Parts: sequence; C-alpha cells; structure tokens
Amino acid sequence: MIQRALISVSDKTGLLEFARELAALGVEILSTGGTARFLREAGVPVTPISEVTGFPEILDGRVKTLHPRVHGGILAVRDNETHRRQLAEHGIRPIDLVVVNLYPFRETIARPGVTPEEAIERIDIGGPCLVRAAAKNHAYVTVVTDAADYPLVLEQLKARGEVDLETRRRLAAKAFRHTAAYDAAVARYLTEQAGEVWPETFTLAVEKVQDLRYGENPHQQAAFYRTPDRRPGTLAAAEQLHGKELSYNNLLDADAALAVVQEFAEPAVVVVKHTNPCGVGTGQSLLEAWRRAYEADPVSIFGGIVAANRPIDAETARAMREVFLEIILAPDFAPAALAVLKERKNLRLLRVALPDRPFLELRLTSVAGGVLVQERDVRELTAADLRVVTERAPTAEELRDLLFAWKVVKHVKSNAIVVAKGGQTLGVGAGQMNRVGAARIALAQAGEKAKGAALASDAFFPMPDTVEEAARAGVTAIIQPGGSIRDQDSIDAANRYGIAMVFTGVRHFRH
Repeated sequence: MIQRALISVSDKTGLLEFARELAALGVEILSTGGTARFLREAGVPVTPISEVTGFPEILDGRVKTLHPRVHGGILAVRDNETHRRQLAEHGIRPIDLVVVNLYPFRETIARPGVTPEEAIERIDIGGPCLVRAAAKNHAYVTVVTDAADYPLVLEQLKARGEVDLETRRRLAAKAFRHTAAYDAAVARYLTEQAGEVWPETFTLAVEKVQDLRYGENPHQQAAFYRTPDRRPGTLAAAEQLHGKELSYNNLLDADAALAVVQEFAEPAVVVVKHTNPCGVGTGQSLLEAWRRAYEADPVSIFGGIVAANRPIDAETARAMREVFLEIILAPDFAPAALAVLKERKNLRLLRVALPDRPFLELRLTSVAGGVLVQERDVRELTAADLRVVTERAPTAEELRDLLFAWKVVKHVKSNAIVVAKGGQTLGVGAGQMNRVGAARIALAQAGEKAKGAALASDAFFPMPDTVEEAARAGVTAIIQPGGSIRDQDSIDAANRYGIAMVFTGVRHFRH
C-alpha cells in the first residue's frame, strides 16, 4: 500500500494534478523547498521535509533530504524484522513513493555564457540519492522520475491501492537510466572544463528520438538516439516538415549529406547515395547549384538524399520535384517551395539550421566488444596550404577546381577519387580496394568532360598509374596528400603529361 509519498521536482509538469489525486487517495505528501511551496499555494496538503527530519534545510538548500529519517524510510526492507524494529526504535516511518526529477543541469550548461560556478550549483546531490535509494528498494518502493508515468501510477493506485512489482521494476530501471544520464552530462562537462580529451572512461548518455521500422535491412531492429545538446546542423536538431518516417539508411545518408554541404560558403547542393556524394554542385544561385548537382550524375540521383546550404526557393523546388528524391534537407523552405514539394506525398523535408562552420566533436564507431572514438575530420584547406610539386603550377581556374574537388573527396569512402570542374563533380570513385580502380570509375563516369578537369585523391599515390590514367582522360590538374616513398614517380609522370600537381600534406581516409 502507498501511504506516504516524497515529492521533490524541478520540472513541475503535471505535478499539481498528480499530487491532488494522491491526496484524494489519502496519501500523505512530504516535500521540500520550492515543490512544497508550489503545492501548498495550490491547496494541496504538504508536510515539509524539515518536520520529518527535525532539522531545517541548510546551506541554501544543499542539505535537506540527506537524513536517516528520509533514507531509512525509503531503504528499509519491509519484511525484515530487524529493519522494522530499527525503524520503530528511531521513530522512522516508511516512504512508499518517491517522485523526483533533478536540477536542470543540461539546460543550464546549454545557456550561452553560463559560468562554471553557475553550472556547479545545478549539480543535484540529494535528488539522485533519493532516486537511487528508491530504485534500489523497488521491491517495496515506487520511484517516478518522469511526469509521463504519473497516469500509470494513479491508474494502479485507484485500481488496487498499490503499484505492481513489474511496474515498479520498470520504473526503477528508468530511474537508474535517469541518474546515469544526469551523471554522464555532469562528467562530460567537468571533463571538458578540466581539459581532458581522452579520459579513462568515456561517458555519454543519449536519449531516444524514435524507434525505426528496421535497421539497414528488414531483419535488423534499430532506433534513433540523440545527444542531449542537440547541436545545430545535426539531424538531432532537424525539424521534419513533410513526408513519411525516416529510416535507418535515410538517417545515415542525411548525416553524410549535411557534412558535405557544410564545406561550402557559396550556394551548394549535395546529392548522397549510400553515404557517398554522387553529385555536388555550386553556383551563383541555389537553382544553378541544383542543376550542376543533378547533371553530375542524373542516374545515381534517383532516390537520392539532397542537402542544400540555402533556403529552398520555389523555382528550385519545381526543378527538384521532377526527380524522385527521398529527402531534401535545407536551412528553410519558402512557403511556395513547400507547397510544390508537398505534392510528393512521401518526400521527407527536413529543416536544419546550419552552423557557421563545422564543429569539432567526437565520432563514435562500434566494433564487436567496444567503441572506437576519434575527433571529427573538420580539417580545412586553403590555397596557401598547397605545395606545388610539378614544373607547372595550376592556373587560377584549376586551383578553384582542385579545392572544390578536395572538399568533396574528403567525404567519399576510401579509396576515393573525385573528378571536378566548374563547381561541379563529374565523376566519383568510392570505396575501391585500390586507388587506380577508383580513378578508373571516376574518369569513366566523367567521360569527355574529364578533359581540362581536376582530380582529387583522398590519399597518396603508391605508384604513377593513377596519374597516367588521369592524363589519358585529359585531366590537367591533380591534388593529393603526397607522402609516398614513390612520390617522385608520380611527379615525373605528371611532368611528362604537363599536369599541374599539388600536395596537401593531409589525407582524408574514410572507412
């Protein structure tokens, strides 16, 4: 039977109705500080926690529930004779229901300009202790950390005067997830404040956005989780405006498209298939960028995921509507553009506010039995970073094409080759076991357009065969990291064919 409840919450959503129902059922409500005032002012009978402990709240509320009369009442094993005798000896009455959610730490550190002192003051101590104690003793105590569970608890109390064990067990598990996520946020913040990059344990709590119909294939289960900070420029912060639910593969491809389009300051459109960019275009307008992206590979674009770094206007929307696409992501959509694109019933439209520049974060990749963690590859390159290694330096036009191709090849699965010219990809060779194979795919796709184009490679050339393939196709400029013990062979080949080649000193493997 639930006879006494301790309620202490920061988020008071739904609390008043819940507390009134408890009081109507004859449950005595104990409470603290602001929660007690909130309930008392609403006319709900409340016993202040200081009357239970016989001790006032002190240290600006830092100490109020950390007392044997509270934790003894929660942790006592009710059918243990020794526990019952000790409760009686010390005048401690059992507490059957604990309703607690914690100080808004994550919301606090998300505020611009918050100081470490302000953040530390929002680290809850008593709350997690109450939650953990009640969850540990869930064989006898019900713990609630989420207002969404208030109706379930009331329903069972009204039906049988108690909450069944199965529900108490589920609520206890949820309570420990609640405190674990809270502690992870605090640990992550303090680790960052201390300047530690690779601590001995990596703590990260993520919250579920939605269950997915399935994973990469129908026989695999999957769900989408997000980090609590919901950084701009990520799918976690995206708003879906139209279309059916996103799938696992949709989300992977959409994430890849966002990463590529953020490389460009000028109007840009990126088309992704199977996490590889198959068409990238830039232009004076978004419509021009779209046309270049489409023309880059009008075959692979079918069923593609498209990302733009400018709001979608009506004219661009009409052009996009003529192609079967799965998703369009953009900072915004003009009302007229939305009206046009919504004619496609299943087309997903996602609004994503892009950041000014790519942000540095850690990337996690699961392996059997563990997780690989690395910094995100946000290395930027300018013309000043390039080293000309051939007799001929690239022209101004070739230099623009080289930098464009380099931005794209960074996001293509290794081994990767990109052929580009005039703000447009012409051929993409992705995920091949050897570099010359990737080059042949990209050059074959570019065809005659490869003449006078630039070629980018994500890693160095171990032999001159890629340069020779590029020369036969008419490529006039190459950008690559350099660093092979046989670099000179590739340089000599480039000089023989009059190709301008530059080294970046940076590679972009992507597995």
